[in-house]
Amino acid sequence: MTGPAVITGGAGFLGSHLADHLVARGESVVCVDDFSTGNRENIVHLIGHPGFLLVEADVSMELPVDGPVGSVFHLASPASPPDYLARPLQTMAVGSEGTRRALELADRHGARFLLASTSEVYGDPTVHPQVESYWGNVHPVGPRSVYDEAKRFAEALTMAYRRTRGVDACIVRIFNTYGPRLRPDDGRVVSNFLVEALRGEPLTVYGDGTQTRSLCYVDDEVRGLLALADSDEVGPVNIGNPDEHTVADLARIVIELTGSGSEIVHLPLPVDDPTRRCPDITLARRVLGWAPEVALRDGLARTAEYLAARISSGRRGSGSAG
Repeated sequence: MTGPAVITGGAGFLGSHLADHLVARGESVVCVDDFSTGNRENIVHLIGHPGFLLVEADVSMELPVDGPVGSVFHLASPASPPDYLARPLQTMAVGSEGTRRALELADRHGARFLLASTSEVYGDPTVHPQVESYWGNVHPVGPRSVYDEAKRFAEALTMAYRRTRGVDACIVRIFNTYGPRLRPDDGRVVSNFLVEALRGEPLTVYGDGTQTRSLCYVDDEVRGLLALADSDEVGPVNIGNPDEHTVADLARIVIELTGSGSEIVHLPLPVDDPTRRCPDITLARRVLGWAPEVALRDGLARTAEYLAARISSGRRGSGSAG
């Protein structure tokens, strides 16, 4: 059945970029968001567009979408540690009941369903780089488990609906993504470093800085999501940038890029913070023909420009994921 693409969390950082790409290629979009971490500013340019509809709702409570549905992208969830640690019960609810409602919507309409899962399902990995067949090393009762386990449950529920109901479902595991529309107070490493550098404040490195992150620019990430949604692949499929950097190196790159006089300070490592994070994207290259294209310095420069404008205007910026 043909119909619009429904994006839960469509006013968040990643969801709003996905909406832009879908509208640009001529698709209609229904954006569902409760604005708990999303931001109306991310989608204000789409409001009034004939191919865009905004539905304000908490998908863990209701998913009031009428009419035909062609695809469902389930992105709704707090995604940065400060957001999901501040909303533990809501994070678990959107990963469980929110996922069920999104799957039911796809089931009723025979729509393609994409679950936005996360590299956090690998926990603090003992396998490097992380390949989709790795089961992970997650602390199930640690403070980060509200997000990790919500996503792991969402993956299991998605596959149960596929096996028992025949839902045309797929799973993407998203690695660290950055770009314009990140909130200045998002709380993840890129926004933290850029905002501190732009303000001339010390860059806060947790631990000794040898832990690694692999950062994917948002346009590349969205291309990967669409490539998976447009395919017959089930997944899970890693979509991330395998270009791995230590956190200390990233801090130095940000200082150089912004021309900041900031120093680097070290604080204790948070509980359960992963020491290495890097995707194996062999599967994405083979079945989707996808690979990241935007170089780190180029992506950071674009993100810095966005954040500098938000800081100078005093605006809050955007939500994290939905």
